[in-house]
Amino acid sequence: MSEITTFFAAWGMAEASTRDAAIRDVVADTVTYADPRTETPLTGPDALSTYIGMFTEMAPGATANVVKEDTIHGMARVTIAFRMADGMEQLGQYFVEPAAGKITRMTGFVGTGTPE
Repeated sequence: MSEITTFFAAWGMAEASTRDAAIRDVVADTVTYADPRTETPLTGPDALSTYIGMFTEMAPGATANVVKEDTIHGMARVTIAFRMADGMEQLGQYFVEPAAGKITRMTGFVGTGTPE
């Protein structure tokens, strides 16, 4: 399982200690993360674990799964399917910078950038 797949699998882990360990295992100590719901970029594994924990708490039974991933010159573009327990699904697209097997920077967008 790649670090990106592991990271998004953590979004569906109800047990906080398991989720936090999975996140810490795949992100750098200096990781930065931003998506449309963050007011400013988050920095570090603790901030990221807290943020993902809020998602898990507010959407019990929800999952986040990588449905497509491609890489160019070390930068990954991934499409994520966020599936709620009631079956509702939303796609998001993330750009991820890894280094030495750890995620160092991640920026997410709602949707996949296709014309509507």
